[in-house]
Amino acid sequence: MIRSFPLLIAAWWAVCGPAFAKPNVLVVITDDQGYGDLGFHGNPVLKTPNLDAFAKRSVRFNRFYVSPVCSPTRSSLLTGRYTYRTGIVDTFLGRSMMHGDETTLAEVLKDGGYRTGLFGKWHLGDNYPMRPQDQGFQTVLMHRGGGIAQPSDPPGGSNYQDPVLFENGVEKKFTGYVTDIFTDAAIKFVNTKANEPFFAYVAYNCPHSPFQVQDADWEPYKNINDGMFPKIGQPWLTGKFDATEAGKAYGMIANIDRNFQKLINAVPEDTLVIFLTDNGVGGNRWNAGLRNRKGTVYEGGTRAQCFMSWKAKWKESKEITTPAAHIDLFPTILEACGVKIPKALKIDGRSLLALIENGKPLEDRTLFLQWHRGDVPELYRAFTAIGGKYKLVQASGAIPPAKGKNDPKWKFELFDIPNDPFEEHDLAAKLPDEVAKLKTKYEAWFADVKSTRQFAPPRIAVGAKQQPVTVLTRQDWRGDRAGWQPGDLGEWMIDVTQSGTYRLTLNVNPVDRKRTVSIGIGDGATMIAFEPKETKHVVEKMKLEKGEATVRPSSDDRAIQIQSVTLERIGN
Repeated sequence: MIRSFPLLIAAWWAVCGPAFAKPNVLVVITDDQGYGDLGFHGNPVLKTPNLDAFAKRSVRFNRFYVSPVCSPTRSSLLTGRYTYRTGIVDTFLGRSMMHGDETTLAEVLKDGGYRTGLFGKWHLGDNYPMRPQDQGFQTVLMHRGGGIAQPSDPPGGSNYQDPVLFENGVEKKFTGYVTDIFTDAAIKFVNTKANEPFFAYVAYNCPHSPFQVQDADWEPYKNINDGMFPKIGQPWLTGKFDATEAGKAYGMIANIDRNFQKLINAVPEDTLVIFLTDNGVGGNRWNAGLRNRKGTVYEGGTRAQCFMSWKAKWKESKEITTPAAHIDLFPTILEACGVKIPKALKIDGRSLLALIENGKPLEDRTLFLQWHRGDVPELYRAFTAIGGKYKLVQASGAIPPAKGKNDPKWKFELFDIPNDPFEEHDLAAKLPDEVAKLKTKYEAWFADVKSTRQFAPPRIAVGAKQQPVTVLTRQDWRGDRAGWQPGDLGEWMIDVTQSGTYRLTLNVNPVDRKRTVSIGIGDGATMIAFEPKETKHVVEKMKLEKGEATVRPSSDDRAIQIQSVTLERIGN
């Protein structure tokens, strides 16, 4: 009997063990891939055989909603909370940093026994305490900011081919195309021999602009034209069709399709695989008839593909018409993994597991999405309230008017999405009670999310042992003159964690003449003189006091472009 005991245990585990094991999780999210950027959704030009096959065998949410732009979607996906609670209100200029005390999916899964890895785009803060390694990810390969070829790039890093990336916080130059690099790193992470299950978050920066593509991927799409696409729903072409831009974007997506299959081949059957996109189409491309595109609260800006597969448990594919959203993935994944949501954590999402497995309907609810440029969210500006049938839209004001000019009057539109998915028939005048009901719900929601933090922005920690060297880029500066163009000037909100002596390095663009830049921090200011063609100046010793402060560069020379400010604590 004693000799047969191991055999009995093995037999029991073969039958019962998988029910007790925690599944692996793979989440793949692409950047600016619209609803129509997929063969499965009727695109007759773009070839995505692997994603199409995955969609056919998956649970498909045909009304899955995300934010109109990327950074807000990512914050909601990873926290289960509406983005306005997290500190994320936009994509740049200090508005896309998430408060360090937010609890992420990676943190909860790590505490639940999972290995956690991020490969690709983070876009929730480049500095402590907002980096992925500060927020639960144990293995990290990422680019900074909102994308490659943006102001957060290190020198020489603005290329999709042979990019400069950050591996566990260390800057490193890689060889190859960026999507291939992220995929290979994720597969290496998945194949690491360990007893713990994994959570791999693969966030491709493609097909976001600039449209840098390998020639072999672009070749099949070099001769496309706008007449190749079906005329359904809303007109999609604005202005002249740019065949080069669209063709390159399609080549980037075809590359994603191949890499996605490599990921699928690498993960075991007991893996919950989720594929989604972060917002509407980021370019002048066919969008499956949906209205408008990225940056708007119409369906074309907020409706995303979301496919889920769990081979070990879900044996049949199905299509779900119940509205769901990015905030729902957090509780869905945790329930599937048998990991409890911390009791003190307030989330907005709902688990979709019972809906998927038993058809149990979600309680009636309304989803809310809003986005516009600016430091602080404003009531009514560019929002939507989405019920099971009706959707209220106020699309005006996403880009606030220039100073001295007035906003257009708010226009409230109402659409019956199940019967009018292309938002062609405004029912607001016919159904004023529905408009009033959804408007009231939106107003209550806005007051609720505002009460979380009063939209206070996060501060970048300086002098922390977790990040000895802090790099401040134009991605994160704020202010009326903040921007990415020559002559723009902003300021950085920081929190000096330790009083002491700091080394400051200022990087600027080369200019043919002498010029002077002032750097103010707290109550003090330092004048820095640059020689012609000089691009870097180091202030070896600068005293900083512990506490909140603002870094303020200034110059009267509009040709000067501040690239970055680096602060490093070197002594007491």
